[in-house]
Amino acid sequence: MTQKRSAGLLLFRTAPADEGIEVLLGHMGGPYWEHKDDGGWAIPKGEYEADEAPLDAARREFTEEIGLPPPEGPYLPLGELRIPGGKLVTIWAVRADLDPALMVPGTFTMEWPPHSGRTQEFPELDRVAWFTPPVAESKLIPSQIPFLERLLGLQRG
Repeated sequence: MTQKRSAGLLLFRTAPADEGIEVLLGHMGGPYWEHKDDGGWAIPKGEYEADEAPLDAARREFTEEIGLPPPEGPYLPLGELRIPGGKLVTIWAVRADLDPALMVPGTFTMEWPPHSGRTQEFPELDRVAWFTPPVAESKLIPSQIPFLERLLGLQRG
């Protein structure tokens, strides 16, 4: 069995009034996440195959999920984590500003409602927004919080 891998980009910018930073998170799309706010946001990322370089995958996945070109670097490696379920996730942080209103989300198709025989298309991310780190920590799915902590460590360091 091939190891599942995922890579993504965590955008950050100087917060208004120069009060630290904000990070860009995406709210996961589809019916399972529709009414979940806290714990329903994620770093834009996606799966890639072993023959693709992780940073190339992170940049490609950013475009697929957000619908905009990835920001130029420099990219700050935040390392990798094995999340529940066994997938290996690698994230880079990049300083950039992005207007959430410009997002054009990628989509996925799934059977919905379950066992109905009907398929529907849903956005991968149904919206993106900027959050201060304390708010982002409550919004992020728990397995991705360490990446936020690593970014904050780089900012302090």
